Amino acid sequence: MIDHALFDPATIDPETLRLNAEIVAAHAALPDPWSLPIEEVRARRRAGTKAAPAMPHSARAEWLTIDGPAGPLKLRVIRPKAPAKLRGAYLHIHRGGWVWGAADEQDPWLERIADACGFVVLSVEYRLAPEHPYPAALLDCEAAALWLAGPGRAEFGIHALTIGGESVGAHLAVMVLLRLRDLHDQPRAFRGANLNAGFYDLGLTPSVRNWGDERLVVNTRDLTKFADGYVREGIDRRRPDVSPIYADLKGLPPALFTIGTADPLLDDTLYMSARWAAAGNGGHTAIYPGGCHVFARYPSAMSERALELIDRFLMALA
Repeated sequence: MIDHALFDPATIDPETLRLNAEIVAAHAALPDPWSLPIEEVRARRRAGTKAAPAMPHSARAEWLTIDGPAGPLKLRVIRPKAPAKLRGAYLHIHRGGWVWGAADEQDPWLERIADACGFVVLSVEYRLAPEHPYPAALLDCEAAALWLAGPGRAEFGIHALTIGGESVGAHLAVMVLLRLRDLHDQPRAFRGANLNAGFYDLGLTPSVRNWGDERLVVNTRDLTKFADGYVREGIDRRRPDVSPIYADLKGLPPALFTIGTADPLLDDTLYMSARWAAAGNGGHTAIYPGGCHVFARYPSAMSERALELIDRFLMALA
C-alpha cells in the first residue's frame, strides 16, 4: 500500500524545494529548446547548462562496437575499479526524450553502479529521433540486449544481467524485456530492471496532460514533443508495442521503480508499477516527496538515498 503522506506537500524537505525553484528559474532563463535547431539543443546539452550541468566523462570508459540493425552500434563500457569483484552486467539506456542525449552523458552514475555493484556497465548509443523514429531506438537497444545475453556473457565472463534507464530509457528497457520474452523466448535473460521515472504511455497519462507550462526539468509540451518526434503520425500510441503500460506484463523480472512526486511522469510510474505487481513480477516502488523528473540527476541528500537504494536493488540480483 502506498503511504499517502508521501504526497503531502508538507513532507517535502527545504533542500528539495530550493533545488526545484532553482531548476525552474534556470530553465526560464534559457531559450525555449523547441525554438532552436535540434543539433544546437543537443550540443548545449552536451556542454551543460545551469539547468543541467554536464556530468564529467570517466577516464575509465571505453567504447565497444557490435553489429546493430542499421550498422555498427556503439556501447559505452565502464568496468568495476576492482576487476576481481566482477559479479555481473548492467545494460543502461539513457534519457533524453528519444531526441536528445547520449551514452556518455552520465558516466558518474555508471561508474557508481560499476564500483558499488561489481557490474560491468554498458550504455547504448541508440539512434535518435526524429531522424530515426520508432522503432529505431528500440531495435538498437534490443540488439545490445541480445548481444549481452549471448556473446557478451562470454566476453565479460559474467552470468548475472540487469537492465535499466531513466525516463525514455526506462521505457526502452521495458520494451526490450517484452521483446526478449515475446520474440526471442528469453523472458528472464535479465534478472531485474532499474526503472527511473519512466515514460510508459505515449498517449500521455493525466499527470502529463495536467502538468502545464512550468519546466521543472520537463513540462507537458516537452513530453508531447518527445512523443511526437519518436512516433510518427498514424501510429496508435497506445499499442502495447509502443506504450508498454498497455502490454501483458506477465513473466518479467522484478523491477525497482523510482519516482518523485513533482514529476509530470508520476502517473506513468504509479500505473506501471501497479500493473507490474499485479502481473506477479515482484519488485519495489520508491516514491520521493517533491522529487523532480529524474531528481537523482541533481546532488542532494534525497538523491543519495535513491541512488543507495538502486545500488542495493542491483547488488541483490547478482
